[in-house]
Amino acid sequence: MEEITLSALAQRADDDDPLGALAALAELRREVDRREELAVRRARVGGVSWAAIAIMLGVSRQAVHHKYGGTRFGRG
Repeated sequence: MEEITLSALAQRADDDDPLGALAALAELRREVDRREELAVRRARVGGVSWAAIAIMLGVSRQAVHHKYGGTRFGRG
């Protein structure tokens, strides 16, 4: 599958065709989630605390633990 940039997906999300816009938004959400998971993993490997990650994501530490499984990304 051809990789589509986030900016291209964002442009498609403004499409006049509502189904096309919804498809682009769904793909954009999946890609953002994938990139967030990668960034969290890299932060944890780099020694960043769950609390600091939570602050950067604008959620509670508990929410980050719930979403990413606590020790799943290392360093308890």
